Amino acid sequence: LKIYALLTVPRGEKPATGWPVVIFNHGYIPPTQYRTTERYIAYTDAFSRNGYILLRPDYRGHGFSEGTPTNSFASPAYTVDVLNAMASVMAYPDADPDRVGMWGHSMGGSITLQAMVVTDTIKAGVIWAGVTAPYPMIIQRWVERWADRPTPTPNPDDTANDWNDEIFRLDAVEENRAFWEAIDPFSYLDEMSGPVQIHHGTADDSVPVEYSEILHASLGEAGQVSELFIYPNDNHNISSSFGAAMQRSVAFFDLHVKGLTPAP
Repeated sequence: LKIYALLTVPRGEKPATGWPVVIFNHGYIPPTQYRTTERYIAYTDAFSRNGYILLRPDYRGHGFSEGTPTNSFASPAYTVDVLNAMASVMAYPDADPDRVGMWGHSMGGSITLQAMVVTDTIKAGVIWAGVTAPYPMIIQRWVERWADRPTPTPNPDDTANDWNDEIFRLDAVEENRAFWEAIDPFSYLDEMSGPVQIHHGTADDSVPVEYSEILHASLGEAGQVSELFIYPNDNHNISSSFGAAMQRSVAFFDLHVKGLTPAP
């Protein structure tokens, strides 16, 4: 498939080894509404202005990218797209292939987690409001949300719910635990490629803050380095505390991707 992406390269004098890179994984947007240059502008701008090449992949079926859109849990397709995009930008002449970080929001957070357990290339990850809990928990919540609702009319533009029928056939998670554990990144947290910084607002009505708390605790149990920041009464986009969250995100990449010593 031909997959497109938005590439942003800093101005100024390039470091001797090339610019460090941030792979930017956006959250769920209905594919027919997705536009490469819309949304997340303030997010991408913050990394670009702080000396990072930024690559924001358009997952398959998004924008001009070929292929059929899917779901980050029912298929590894988006993670495959992101890993291929990362390989492409690592070959970009002005990029430093040894200094790569990954940022993800919501669905993009789950993609970031998946990518970091299957490659050792990503030096550090930052996840905002990520759908990052063990698969049985995510599935159970999904089933509970839909159990008392009438069957929705299929919407060809909404791929987020494409896996509903499959989940309802597999909702007896215990009977399929070996299958779910085999594809669940939580089964491989001891193989994470680098430290993770996690952000979540308590008023998030899309993804429970508990997911981030569980990820942070699980990473610690797996012997991994992680940081967790909780923002009281903030929403899914961490809008009220955006400045603080972004400053922390940039500083985390500066430390673990650029290798800079933090200011005293």
